[in-house]
Amino acid sequence: QVELVESGGGSVQAGGSLRLSCAASDYRFSTVCLGWFRQAPGKEREAVAAIYTTGGSTYYTDSVKGRFTISQGSAKNTVYLQMNSLKPEDSAMYYCAAGCRTMQGLPLKKWYDYHYRGQGIQVTVSS
Repeated sequence: QVELVESGGGSVQAGGSLRLSCAASDYRFSTVCLGWFRQAPGKEREAVAAIYTTGGSTYYTDSVKGRFTISQGSAKNTVYLQMNSLKPEDSAMYYCAAGCRTMQGLPLKKWYDYHYRGQGIQVTVSS
C-alpha cells in the first residue's frame, strides 16, 4: 500500500504563492497519472490539475489556468502544484492523487480514477 503525504499548505494573502508537494511513501513508486483535487466547505470536490507524464499532457480547471502548474518531481514519487496569484476562492483542502486505475492516455480528472489519494492539506487565502 502506498501512502501519499501532502505538504506546503498554509495561509497566504491574495496575490501570493504557495507550492504544494506530495510524496509517496515508497520511493520506488512511479506512475504516469498524477493529480490534485480540492474541496471547499459546502462544495463538491473538484479536479484542479492533472498530468499524464507520458507526453506530458496536462489538465487544469478553468479557474486556475495560467496561475497553477502541476509537475512531477525528478524523484518520480513526487508531484508538485505551484500556485501563483492566489485568490480567496482558492481556499480549500487540497488532495493529491496518484496511480492510474484506468488507462486513458490522458490526464485523469475523476477522484476514483486514481489508486492512491492523500489525506489533504489546507490552503487558506485571505483578501
